[in-house]
Amino acid sequence: MPQKPTQPLPVLLLSLTLAFLVGCADATENQADVTVSHDQEKAAILATLNAETRAAFQRDYELWQTKWVHDPSVTKTYLNFADSTFSESIGWEAINQFVVDYFASHPEPEPVPEMLSDINVRLYETGAWVTYEQRDALRGRKRETRLMEKVDGTWRIAGMQTTIYGREAEK
Repeated sequence: MPQKPTQPLPVLLLSLTLAFLVGCADATENQADVTVSHDQEKAAILATLNAETRAAFQRDYELWQTKWVHDPSVTKTYLNFADSTFSESIGWEAINQFVVDYFASHPEPEPVPEMLSDINVRLYETGAWVTYEQRDALRGRKRETRLMEKVDGTWRIAGMQTTIYGREAEK
């Protein structure tokens, strides 16, 4: 009796289905890893931002300066609509000198704003774009944008723009 040729189609379909299911499982695991990683990085960035703010308001220069990238390309900009002032510092040396001078002119600590609990973060490998809003007792409502860089495994500030709307904007 002649043998009936085997049908490779069911075996092929079974193999493709199995490969597809394994691939979907890998994608789900990878997505979970990305979410966990994003949440962990966001928490680390949040800790850096809160520590830098606390140090600045408490006039702790040594701690404050550890939260910044010390590079000629870093920037810090303040736009203050409440009193119509503007300041811009470019490069670590200029930012550092601005803060040293400010601390010397205003040596008394200021009330520390409520620490951030939520920020918007976009991660880019070893960089992040961060935005948030904050209120402080002296300046009122502020909107902040920070450019963060991961240096030796630690998030640091590489750029800062603060827009101060003032106490009137809180009404």
